[in-house]
Amino acid sequence: MYKIIARDGNAKRAEFQTVHGTIQTPVFMNVGTAAAIKGAVATTDLKEIGTQVELSNTYHLHVRPGDKIVKQMGGLHKFMNWDRPILTDSGGFQVFSLAGLRKIKEEGVTFRSHIDGHKIFMGPEESMQIQSNLASTIAMAFDECPSSVAERSYVENSVARTTRWLARCKTEMARLNSLEDTINKNQLLFGINQGAIFDDIRIDHAKAISEMNLDGYAVGGLAVGESHEEMYNILDVTVPHLPLEKPTYLMGVGTPANILEAVDRGVDFFDCVYPSRNGRHGHVYTNQGKRNLFNAKYELDQRPIEEGCQCPACRNYSRGYIRHLLKAKEMLGMRLCVLHNLYFYNTMMSEIRQAIEEGRYKEYKKQKLEGFLENDKK
Repeated sequence: MYKIIARDGNAKRAEFQTVHGTIQTPVFMNVGTAAAIKGAVATTDLKEIGTQVELSNTYHLHVRPGDKIVKQMGGLHKFMNWDRPILTDSGGFQVFSLAGLRKIKEEGVTFRSHIDGHKIFMGPEESMQIQSNLASTIAMAFDECPSSVAERSYVENSVARTTRWLARCKTEMARLNSLEDTINKNQLLFGINQGAIFDDIRIDHAKAISEMNLDGYAVGGLAVGESHEEMYNILDVTVPHLPLEKPTYLMGVGTPANILEAVDRGVDFFDCVYPSRNGRHGHVYTNQGKRNLFNAKYELDQRPIEEGCQCPACRNYSRGYIRHLLKAKEMLGMRLCVLHNLYFYNTMMSEIRQAIEEGRYKEYKKQKLEGFLENDKK
């Protein structure tokens, strides 16, 4: 199912076979929270810009339109017209982000909908049932994401509970995959490593979940307020204790520089809202750093966002025109920036894979990071 093709230091170049196609890793998953990429990007666009995996959000789809409705529509793939892999997160991160509206117990978490305030209960079994209804390729285990500044005693208790929840997720997933009316009976389960910024808790948890023989393993609870150095340190100490022969996923990360550093530490799955969120605000990624297309200096600029880029925006439109669209609040401006950013990320991942295969990843990373520091001198 997961086969390492090449290694360069700790960087891994692999293939991950799923029921919805083979994923070439390292991979960046394009985030479509409510079964759509924000910025008017269609699944047909995703194919054009080289997207391998789309990521949707369990909590958001449970609240609207409802996972049972998605199941009646034939599952998420059919619902959104996407025949490649989909990963659904577990709803666990919403437990973290809706901190003011939640109550955590051993059974699960009670919290209120951000839409209409109605009470929702979600535990390991409910999360697996919702994700089974969505029929995603990869389901994430239900966990709690403790704050990076939480006290040690809180983190210890939280991580122990997350481990117990993971065992319940695994049991429930096996049950659901055996049912006759389950759409995707080959749904995969990834467990999540937690432990805030405590090295020893992270390592112990990595060892404990590795013994559960899951389909893949994620490192969660990072990029939530700690420094980049702390994040890289956690990866340095944790990833070696996760199974080498299984995919490793760094959740919610990050900037192009974060991804380059994490690949060097053995991570091969990524997701982040940055490319679409920044794109919607006119901030675009290039090999010379990030550009803000609202800047007046682009008003008469006839060049594409990045010369040589083959994305739909750069092949057809100028910086000056896209700036005009953004200033005029035309949706096309947002759409073109989001398409460019996602294409940039997807293309960078393709370059990363090639560099690892050719044994020149360190050199590639150095060159790429130096380029980002140019920061739009042109």
